[in-house]
Amino acid sequence: MSLKRKPVIVVSRCLGFGVCRWNGAVLESPLVAALQNEVDFIPVCPECEIGLGCPRPPIRLVRKDLGISLIQPETGIDLTSRMVDFSQRFLCSLSHVDGFLLKRKSPSCGLADIPIYAAPAADSYLDKTGTGLFARAAGELFPKTPKIDEAYAAESFLKLLL
Repeated sequence: MSLKRKPVIVVSRCLGFGVCRWNGAVLESPLVAALQNEVDFIPVCPECEIGLGCPRPPIRLVRKDLGISLIQPETGIDLTSRMVDFSQRFLCSLSHVDGFLLKRKSPSCGLADIPIYAAPAADSYLDKTGTGLFARAAGELFPKTPKIDEAYAAESFLKLLL
């Protein structure tokens, strides 16, 4: 019997922990499957946690004034403050985290290359790319903690954690 503590990983819930994607699809993650006996997961879906249903109209990052906003184009709802508040509350409630495994290409959880649009409209042009709002908060509150998306190799992630 090993007394060694398993690493604690915050994981996007849509990566095999529940139906919560915007389109209602269920995702299977080979990385989550490979890590399931090696780590303890804390699944979270920031979008569901701020009250968005499943399925739901898509959301996107939009350049607004001097910052980036999280907008649901179909409804026009600005979800920025809800996401920022939830992210701060959730992340500050964690007593210990060894890593983050987040959903790639997500406007909330994406670590990089997330489209930032010039306007909420579906036909607006891509202004630049950035980081999802939850992922950004994780980076600010846990700057030295490893953060990856589901395309990463399990062995490489475990080496980062140990």
